[in-house]
Amino acid sequence: MSEDHIEITSEEDDLFEHYRIVADKGQGPIRLDKYLNLHVANASRTKIQNGIEAEAVKVNGQASKASYKVKPNDIITLSLPQPPRDTEIIPENLTLDIIYEDDVLLMVNKPVGMVVHPAYGNWTGTLINGLVYHFQQLPTGRNGEGRPGLVHRIDKDTSGLLVIAKTEFAMTYLAKQFSDHTIERTYYALIWGEPKLEKGIITGNIGRSARDRRVMDIFEDGSQGKHAVTHYEVIKSWRYVSLVKCNLETGRTHQIRAHMQHIGHPIFNDNVYGGDKILRSVSSNQYKIMVEQCFNLLPGQALHAKSLGFNHPKTKEWIQFETELPENFQAILEKWENYMNSRQ
Repeated sequence: MSEDHIEITSEEDDLFEHYRIVADKGQGPIRLDKYLNLHVANASRTKIQNGIEAEAVKVNGQASKASYKVKPNDIITLSLPQPPRDTEIIPENLTLDIIYEDDVLLMVNKPVGMVVHPAYGNWTGTLINGLVYHFQQLPTGRNGEGRPGLVHRIDKDTSGLLVIAKTEFAMTYLAKQFSDHTIERTYYALIWGEPKLEKGIITGNIGRSARDRRVMDIFEDGSQGKHAVTHYEVIKSWRYVSLVKCNLETGRTHQIRAHMQHIGHPIFNDNVYGGDKILRSVSSNQYKIMVEQCFNLLPGQALHAKSLGFNHPKTKEWIQFETELPENFQAILEKWENYMNSRQ
């Protein structure tokens, strides 16, 4: 009976999986690719080969070739994109803001209010519905060959950049970079109040709240949740609110939203984490009217995925993309600027 020990853990919002396999102490020599085909459930030969080529497969901590002969007690780790859970996604001719596209990936600037992937309560009108339609119009989409590869997500009411893989190898190569935390991700957020430090690092494991499954809680002692790190820097403050730049070292569900609430500065108009109330109050009626106008301008939290950088799956060169803040986000900043200027 085999003594291989296999562990599987999910990362990056369950979009890909980590495997850790310890070979049986009596394991005979066998090619690495064949060994993994036998030991990783639901992973095709192509998927395994792409993982090896993308250096997402390591033996004893070192990237290894498909021809490597597995030895007793070898520790094999790999991260592979999970297959989509939905059997059918209906193509929809949606307007998509595609800012870049080549033969292996594309970059989309997602608007506020658009759900990324079909799920309960949102089976149509999602980004993936629109991408499936888009790919059908491409040469690579004929005969059902082109399928969108979702590497990461952003929340429905968060705007900004998403990278989409167009090939199996690109999916694996990009997923590895997310797993290794080598992706550069910068968000802009308008938060309540002024942080004591202009620059800071927020740490604290993130996991689902036992009280409300829609909310993520912070577990500072590390006993629950997943390790999460957010770097922030204040760009400008208006006493009652501040515009901050956040860089993600990890990518957990609601990471910036939960971390900012945790340090006492929830994101402006975030109705899940308490930012949709007037948290820095003054008696002026003019102030209250101005804040309500800002709330009405923005349908969700004031959070935008502004830049995204990574190594290109084909050229292996670093590429960086940036987007401007949405018009309604900019309008809110202007309102705060005008309000503070009027008080001087």
